[in-house]
Amino acid sequence: MLTLALLLAGGAATGCGGRATTHHKPGTSHEQASGSVGTLLTATDTTGHRLREVPAQGAPEVRLTVRPDSEDGWNLQLAVKDYRFTPDSTGGAALPGAGHAHLELDGRKLARLYGPWFHLPAAQVPEGTHTLTVRLYADDHTAWAVSGKPVEGTAQLTATAPGPPDGHSHGGSPSPAPPSAPTPTPAPAAEQADRTVTVTVRDGKVTPAPARTELRRGERVALRVTSDRADTLHVHGYDKELALPAGQEATLILTADRTGLFEVETHESNLVLTQLLVR
Repeated sequence: MLTLALLLAGGAATGCGGRATTHHKPGTSHEQASGSVGTLLTATDTTGHRLREVPAQGAPEVRLTVRPDSEDGWNLQLAVKDYRFTPDSTGGAALPGAGHAHLELDGRKLARLYGPWFHLPAAQVPEGTHTLTVRLYADDHTAWAVSGKPVEGTAQLTATAPGPPDGHSHGGSPSPAPPSAPTPTPAPAAEQADRTVTVTVRDGKVTPAPARTELRRGERVALRVTSDRADTLHVHGYDKELALPAGQEATLILTADRTGLFEVETHESNLVLTQLLVR
């Protein structure tokens, strides 16, 4: 009986197949599903994630290199040491030398990275000189730190004005179409989906109140979110993300090709927006 109980307890802790779960119950933060690696500090990084202190010897390291892309924007490479990317266990307990990275432009989060390469479109970078920062995080979303400082790498980037219409611009925005060329009007995002969920976040409150959205496997759902502060939308289990500009509606269209219960939440404010129940 004791052996059986231990086996059941171990299965509950790691989920099916021995993998760490990416799901946490509504109303709890990522940091509450934390591991015992290193020392969890009360200090936080610039985005409010708590620091996880580890010894300098054998600690994760990251270096950022930026190269202009031949067609648009830049290609970013993260050279890491004593570290591996683990997208399958994001949201689980902290594991030594594992996790994901955040990409920031002048202190503003642009994306979460699950591998060493990332393409940054020119449209996401205003004209001028900027600082790009990549910071390493554990699976529980705490920031790896050494001597009280987050493990991160930086690089400078300069975005120029658009180039000539018949040429390439390394880092500039694409040239606009000539006035005589008609611009097609894209179909509203909701028309491309079977279901639409519209959510508003204001003053830390979600409207309408978080509930379950039931879907059949294979259906497409449009998540329309308007937040009064800049944030990031994340669909657990599918690991889909969407930047939420302050005061602007943003839409993520998702094909529900996996069955189960999946939370949709905001990263910076840690708010559960809805739960997708796919049958």
